[in-house]
Amino acid sequence: MLGQVEITPFHWAGFIVVVLLFLSLDLGVFHRRAHVVRFQEAFTWTVVWFGLALVFAFAFVKPNMGEKKTLLFITGYITELSLSMDNVFVIALIFAYFRIPTEHQHRVLFWGILGALIMRGLMILAGVSLIERFEWLLYLFGAFLIYTSLKMMFAEEEGVHPGGGR
Repeated sequence: MLGQVEITPFHWAGFIVVVLLFLSLDLGVFHRRAHVVRFQEAFTWTVVWFGLALVFAFAFVKPNMGEKKTLLFITGYITELSLSMDNVFVIALIFAYFRIPTEHQHRVLFWGILGALIMRGLMILAGVSLIERFEWLLYLFGAFLIYTSLKMMFAEEEGVHPGGGR
């Protein structure tokens, strides 16, 4: 029977370093010059990243956590990959609306995702710090969620007018 692996701050630091390394390779080496990403290239990169996930699953997860956790990891990875497809369509609509040139879309997407990851991390850290210091904020946040959900539930249909703010 394999023991439980304790995730330490060193594991998180290693994870962050590896993600930053892969992001740096992606933008700084593989996509240094702006170009149109065709289907074949996108498919190849999908296979590469999926292959790296499988290597991680069988080289780290299986020996340290067993077959069940390996199967859960692979299942979760495939599920997330499948669910991300709706994002592709939304991103395509946004790029079309803002008329982002095709050759610059990868770079815009890259920096947008990186910015979102950084902002999400900062917000999580700030929220955890606030809640650890002021536990009563949980009630305030909960009340805010209930308020916004009720407001959405009873709001009149106005429609979206993205060009109206200019």
